[in-house]
Amino acid sequence: MASLKEVKGRINSINGTLKITSAMKMVASAKLHKAQEAIENMLPYESRLHRILTSFLNAELSIESPFVVKRDVKKVAIVVFASNSSLCGGFNLNIIRHLSEVVEEYSKTIGIENILVYPIGRKVTDAVKKMKITPMGDYQHMSGKPNYNEASDLAGELIERYMNDEIQEVVLLYNHFKSSSTQVLTRETYLPIDLSTEEKKSEKQEKGTGMNILPDYIIEPSVEKVIQKLLPKVLHMKIYTVLLDSAAAEHAARTVAMQVATDNANELLKDLTVQYNKTRQQAITNELLDIVGGTMA
Repeated sequence: MASLKEVKGRINSINGTLKITSAMKMVASAKLHKAQEAIENMLPYESRLHRILTSFLNAELSIESPFVVKRDVKKVAIVVFASNSSLCGGFNLNIIRHLSEVVEEYSKTIGIENILVYPIGRKVTDAVKKMKITPMGDYQHMSGKPNYNEASDLAGELIERYMNDEIQEVVLLYNHFKSSSTQVLTRETYLPIDLSTEEKKSEKQEKGTGMNILPDYIIEPSVEKVIQKLLPKVLHMKIYTVLLDSAAAEHAARTVAMQVATDNANELLKDLTVQYNKTRQQAITNELLDIVGGTMA
């Protein structure tokens, strides 16, 4: 049985850890509240843009756009979103494992040398380097503080490479914030735009917000010019929305992880306190027995 000094040392150590996990939970919870508010404000706007766009592109109009044409994939770009720090449960591990599966899938058809990875976050950047893939840039700062201008710059680079036929497909990998306790691992094709998928997603999002968009529009000056302006805006907004979504999921995962750690620390403290009291009681009993035994002798 451990001595009183050892048990007391463990109790003090766990108390210190408990203070840290409690503080981290409060900080993560505050960040989650802000991130949740940001993504909830952004989603209806992004959903409405997508709905308008898909209505135009699905209409019986002679509209041609390179963004909706599927090509033979020779090179693919994967944009993967994670975090800069740990202590957020399986948030980073799940996305890194999923990235490995996607890389392996494309490697079988086009080779690993034709896979371009844009890692958002330090954890996934380190993982990409271990896969012997050179990251397409340093985007760690975007994970910590989502910024529209930086997200728009990244979207612009992806669009430019796609338009120049340097890449034929762009895939997004991220954790979707569903609720404070649930994050959904998501794989989504960014380019080319899948009209059927976008339409179903927009309808689902709008049904949840109570919005209903009529398919008929009065368009000025022309559908072609509106779409020419709308398409890039939608694509730029998408990267920023996913960035906000991933940030909210990260803070939610960290809040839950720190809550679990705090609960475990409290349970361990209870057990150690009981052990400490039993050990102390046993020591006092032994001392009394020694005193009584010495008196009788």
